[in-house]
Amino acid sequence: MATQSSRTAARLMVAPSVILLFIWMIVPLSLTAWFSFRIYRLLSPERNGWAGIQNYKWFFNSPDFWLAISNTLLLVGGVLAITIILGVLIALLIDQPVWGQGPLRILVISPFFVMPPVAASIWENLFMHPQNGMLASAAIGLGMKPILFLESYPMASVIFIVSWEWLPFATLILLTALQSMSSEQLEAAEMDGAGAFSRFWYIVLPHMKRAITVVILIQTIFLLGIFGEIFTTTQGGPGSASTTLPYMIYKQAVIAKDIGRAAAGGIIAIILANIVAYFLMRSMGKNLDA
Repeated sequence: MATQSSRTAARLMVAPSVILLFIWMIVPLSLTAWFSFRIYRLLSPERNGWAGIQNYKWFFNSPDFWLAISNTLLLVGGVLAITIILGVLIALLIDQPVWGQGPLRILVISPFFVMPPVAASIWENLFMHPQNGMLASAAIGLGMKPILFLESYPMASVIFIVSWEWLPFATLILLTALQSMSSEQLEAAEMDGAGAFSRFWYIVLPHMKRAITVVILIQTIFLLGIFGEIFTTTQGGPGSASTTLPYMIYKQAVIAKDIGRAAAGGIIAIILANIVAYFLMRSMGKNLDA
């Protein structure tokens, strides 16, 4: 057992890194909170002063803000649904003993290592381009009119691209969980007459519940900040059809040059992320403790 002196020594050794990490986090957050209550426009620096809650009121009174919130939640929910469902299916598929299993697994997880703007650019120009894309060529070959994916279905297109990027991550985590399961349970259930679906539903899926929870928690944290894919493909359009909260903050900071409003949007995004994380941990934390 650790003595009081050893615990004190351990705290003293850890203290410098904790203090440094605290400063690393609190200084940018404090500055963001400070600027969110001020008038700070780069195009008119002479106009400055205390704005109070006006920057926040501008966001809540803007129709684009509520559309951005709904698009952000739609993006998170859509990507989670696609990556978890397909991740489970692909994990079950590549867990089977087949020739070339090693290279196959490497190919499956390789999209995760492609940078988001590069992946989005590949899908935009190689597949979804209305004139030169492979999907347009296939549609023309079948005598159909090419679909303008990014113009007609901008949010669905972004969700599909982001899902393609994150599917390898979900597959890798779920495959690891699947391989940790004892085969004796499945063999016993099969000998008792349980079908393939029953074995999956009552044995495999409950075993993967903790891994699914981890995938949901980690992906949600990153998906709330998705920006590069939207910037590369739709630029938040047409209009504001694919604008999410991070992209709306970007437009205020870089395009409108209004740092005060952008800072207010950043604080709102932090609060939203913490609310989502709180409810996720409350609802799914019990799966991690099981």
